[in-house]
Amino acid sequence: MTQQKRNRREEILQALAAMLETSPGQRITTAKLAANLGVSEAALYRHFPSKARMFEGLIEFVEDTLLSRINLIMDEEKDTLMRCQTILKLVLTFAERNPGITRVISGDALMGEHDRLRHRIEDLFNRIESQLKQVLREKALREQKRFAVEEGVLANLLLSFADGKISQFVRSDFKRLPTEHFEQQWQLMEQQLLAAS
Repeated sequence: MTQQKRNRREEILQALAAMLETSPGQRITTAKLAANLGVSEAALYRHFPSKARMFEGLIEFVEDTLLSRINLIMDEEKDTLMRCQTILKLVLTFAERNPGITRVISGDALMGEHDRLRHRIEDLFNRIESQLKQVLREKALREQKRFAVEEGVLANLLLSFADGKISQFVRSDFKRLPTEHFEQQWQLMEQQLLAAS
């Protein structure tokens, strides 16, 4: 792919993300997107064969960003609870900095779109939950001490917290920031995790 074509693809995805941010609750059509970019719909289709492929481009950006940074956290941070806190804060901060894309993450922008898009977002959240579960399991293995509650239950609780904050952000038209009160809320969760070990 040429640099010019890659830049045009990125420009289209950035415009789509911007429209998702500035038009909460509205469905984005290729006609609206093309008009926003000042090009024809045919020009969009030269870079993406369908609107679903455009959404997949945004989802790939989310996957690449979050999963690569989670891998860095795993390499750099060894403390279990600090890993969990940093992963959750990463997800919430990413959502806060990318409101339009957060409509995709929450599924709000995918209503009426192809099922495979929703499945791909579900798979992303499953992968993050699995990573949290692995972090908690490693603690149990390292310290030869299990949590009082199964690690999968704890990982699901942590991810549900992040999922709820993301949904609240979208529902509030991006006014209730996902990181709002995070430090205090994390202290409560950390106490519960320590009590469960």
